[in-house]
This record gives sequence, C-alpha cells and structure tokens, in this order.
Amino acid sequence: MASALHPGLVHEREITVTREMMASSVGSGLVHVYATAMMIAGMEGTAVELLQPFLPEGFTTVGTQVNVSHVSATPCGMKVRFRAELTAIAGNGKGFTFRVTAHDAGGLIGEGTHERVMVNAEAFEQRIHTKAENLLHRAPSAS
Repeated sequence: MASALHPGLVHEREITVTREMMASSVGSGLVHVYATAMMIAGMEGTAVELLQPFLPEGFTTVGTQVNVSHVSATPCGMKVRFRAELTAIAGNGKGFTFRVTAHDAGGLIGEGTHERVMVNAEAFEQRIHTKAENLLHRAPSAS
C-alpha cells in the first residue's frame, strides 16, 4: 500500500438528486425526498473513491459499519456534496475509519462515521460465490 495513505486525507464528490434516489422510489419511505439509504451509499462511495488509488492491485474495500444521522430532507433536483475524511487506519493496515458528511444548498443533511476493511477482490468474490452455492445446494431441513 502506498505510504501516502494517512489520517487526514479528504475526498469530496457531488451528485444531483434524481427521482430514482427518492425514499418513495427505493422503498425506504413514502415521501418524495432524498432517501437515507441513498445518502449512506453516497457517503460509502466517497470513502471508496478516497481509498482505492492507494490500494494494491486486485484489492478493494468493503463496508463494515455505518453510524450516521440524516438530519435534513433534500428535494429532487438539488445537489448533494459528500465529504469523507480518513480519521484512522488499523494497526494491521487493513481497516479504515472515516468521518463522513453530506450537505445540500441548505447546509448539513447527514453526518457520522463509516468503517471499511481491505480485501482481495477476487478471493472475496469467490468466498461469496462458494457461500451461495453451498446454501443453494443444501438439503432443506425438516421442520
């Protein structure tokens, strides 16, 4: 892993909220506002974009914990700016903690922490494939 990866690194990105991102569209509510689930996905994606250039070839990260508050609603068509700041790296160099925020034109809409761990992408995918195969071919249990 590149030695330039260190706490304090920041990455930001911006999206425009679309109809597909509404709580009413993703099944997380009945109102036509930016869904909490989509906000969290934006926060996670921003953390991924921060880390990925520093990872060895064939590696990526997976999310392991999200603890955020969604404090203000955002309407369709408004821009949302995400910010991820790397706040800690685990002693083994494989775990990462972030402070994440989201803002729209009116100010803060969400904030919290997010954790990710580094994995070998191919090995991780193979484990999931094996898990799925094992569960699909398992005999049904007697009730």
